[in-house]
Amino acid sequence: MSHQPLITPDLVVLDANLGATKAEVIRSLATRVATAGRAEAAGLAADALAREEKMSTGLGGGIAIPHCRSAAVTVNSLAFARLSPPVDFGAADGPADLAFLIAAADGSDDAHLQLLAKLARSLMRTEFTDGLRAATSPEQIVALVEQATADETAATPSVVTAPTATGAATLPVLVAVTACPTGIAHTFMAADGLEQAARAAEVEMHVEPQGSGRIDWLAPEVIARADAVIFATDLPVRDRERFAGLPLIESGVKRAINEPEKLIAEALVAAENPKAARVGGHVDRAGATSAASASTQLGWGRRIQQALMTGVSYMIPFVAAGGLLIALGFLFGGFDIALPPGAASARTCADLTWLDAASCQAAADGGKSIGSLVLANSSLTSMPAGFIMTLGAVMFAIGGAAFGFLVPALSGYIAYALAGRPGIAPGFVGGAISVTLGAGFLGGLVTGLVAGLLAAWISSYKAPRWLAGLMPVVIIPLVATLLTGGLMYFLLGQPLASLTKAMQAGLGGMSGGSAIALGIVLGLMMCFDLGGPVNKAAYLFATAGLSAGTAANFQVMAAVMAAGMVPPLAMALATVVRKKLFTEVERENGAAAWLLGASFISEGAIPFAAADPLRVIPSMMAGGAVTGALSMALGVGLRAPHGGIFVLFAFQPLPAAIFGFLISLLAGVVVSAALVVALKTWWPAKQVEAVA
Repeated sequence: MSHQPLITPDLVVLDANLGATKAEVIRSLATRVATAGRAEAAGLAADALAREEKMSTGLGGGIAIPHCRSAAVTVNSLAFARLSPPVDFGAADGPADLAFLIAAADGSDDAHLQLLAKLARSLMRTEFTDGLRAATSPEQIVALVEQATADETAATPSVVTAPTATGAATLPVLVAVTACPTGIAHTFMAADGLEQAARAAEVEMHVEPQGSGRIDWLAPEVIARADAVIFATDLPVRDRERFAGLPLIESGVKRAINEPEKLIAEALVAAENPKAARVGGHVDRAGATSAASASTQLGWGRRIQQALMTGVSYMIPFVAAGGLLIALGFLFGGFDIALPPGAASARTCADLTWLDAASCQAAADGGKSIGSLVLANSSLTSMPAGFIMTLGAVMFAIGGAAFGFLVPALSGYIAYALAGRPGIAPGFVGGAISVTLGAGFLGGLVTGLVAGLLAAWISSYKAPRWLAGLMPVVIIPLVATLLTGGLMYFLLGQPLASLTKAMQAGLGGMSGGSAIALGIVLGLMMCFDLGGPVNKAAYLFATAGLSAGTAANFQVMAAVMAAGMVPPLAMALATVVRKKLFTEVERENGAAAWLLGASFISEGAIPFAAADPLRVIPSMMAGGAVTGALSMALGVGLRAPHGGIFVLFAFQPLPAAIFGFLISLLAGVVVSAALVVALKTWWPAKQVEAVA
């Protein structure tokens, strides 16, 4: 990255009419940056406008800061316009006459990002903005900006320790975290707004801006002294548990810019209110560990949604590792490695020459798989063919062990998201019980929620000091685990198991002559919630049928995998075909989605669906239905439960099945990508928000 000045006189325009709308102003400033040889105009303008759609950049006081990180930028730049007449950028108090276009290049180093952050903080100071309005030349503007970005105090959190007339005062201590999606402008302006408001209110304030560059983390001793915490963020707070137990005020980042005084006042009230919302988790205060409330100012619907997504995200590594290892086990050990010798397997006892007939028959009668027999026969490793078979059996066994953690991990981390560490044990145990009782993924979802809510409820009990130290490590896990397990065994387990079996039976009843209809249903389910319970129900139906070893079951597995690959691949394609319809962050997610989709990780499309569910999810379901129907119609079979394009060897019949699979997948991806592009083009975001 070239270390050139952020701003030069040719990037400044004074008292100019750049258009009547903010889009015209942004395009004009982007063109000015491009003319200076620092960016490609169209790409920069598109990225800045996409960022503008996500959240308006009018700040009040006549200031606007359109900004973005963009691959179109080659040199980090500031373009400035003093607008005449002013232009509406969405601020509540009217149009802006000062506009900075902050253009940050992808891969910007910390030094440049810190300079941009200092500028953003300076915009919160009236002396700086007054200077911008009084300047008579571009050179004066450049000098003001350089002075602001060179001022080391501009990025230093304020600490108010002013003594009163009676001596050194003990001031209230507040800590805060600010963060916005781009991590350049709003993040640091919110930090500065809170610091200035704290100074005026005679409050000791420490702010941690979690921006795009290096984060200056708050010291643990500072957090330990705090009376309350403010989270002014549009993103999840990193390492949130550091603040466990503190009274909490939560808001979007822009509120800290527009009304920081109110946030400070609310935090001071919360610090004195024993019933105030608190950061979930447990914290050692005054030498004793006490249980803290896991409550938050977010609504229960939002909290549960976040918890479900947390559980799914932590489960994904088990799915990926386990599924790929199972597929590799099939590659090296053969597809019959998972089945006992005999009628269910192509291999009979006569084929297993390394095992005596009596032992083989006993293993077959006991349902032992060929893989387990291979692992029990250490002498096989001395033969080249035997070593390869043993390697396959080991991979299959490891993959199976990883798959065994899917439901417990899902349940455990849902509970963790709701209650912190005390929720992990009851969540994992509840998930394991769900597997034992046959409740599957539905049971895991329920036990995760039940365990998390129980652990959070027990955490809210204010234990006496002598008991507080035992609460997070003994009492809460013990009681929550007992209650969760008891509810599963005595109340919830059998109904959930029956529901799971009914879902599988309902899907199974559609096979045979209704194969195409079954493919459509499975495709819709795989794309409905992108790794959620409906998706997992379809996947479980497919994987459970693999053990039957019939062609129909293999076709179901192929349809499920192909449909599950559609959403991430379709969104990746859409971000390439129509870049301007997506934000910079979405385009980055799109680049990663190619590999995720190819690996059969449907969750790669979750960021897109979470940000725009009304347009993304129906588009994905349409493509998934097309892929599922085509896969079933073409008779594509698959023996591996996971792996995407990396298990092409597991399709049958070869090679026709590979072509059928690719044709089905391509058709669904094209349909979904075309639909999402069309909806984003013809159904603007504001109309979608109104419907939502």
